[in-house]
Amino acid sequence: MISRKKGKILTSGGDALVNNPFASLCSTDTASETSVDSTPVKPTKSHTTKKAADKKSSSSMGRVEIRREKAGRGGKTVTSLHEFATHLPQSQLERLCYELKKHCACGGTRKKRTIELQGDVRERAFEFLQQHGYAPVHAGG
Repeated sequence: MISRKKGKILTSGGDALVNNPFASLCSTDTASETSVDSTPVKPTKSHTTKKAADKKSSSSMGRVEIRREKAGRGGKTVTSLHEFATHLPQSQLERLCYELKKHCACGGTRKKRTIELQGDVRERAFEFLQQHGYAPVHAGG
């Protein structure tokens, strides 16, 4: 058997860590030669009309497509909401699904980034989404 030396290794940076391979990277002489002029750039102001700003704020949560589907569900009608903005977290979509089911008085589920509501509740879902800052659009037939 191999016997091991039972000693502690110092991690405080004392004498055991004399050679620092990154010491040459921290020198101030080379940093000033290679740095690029870093003057801050001011962002330009966007000139939008008041009407465009109001439209932008009303649809700040993004566009949502509302469809009525029957295919592959045994003849049952389902209202599906697609194309939610990708910046919305899954937890917020789960909460939205819960509130939509309460508002529309129906069952439903969330599958990835799609919300499916049981029955044809397009109009109720449309009104609810408008009230909550989304830009709903009727898609399909």
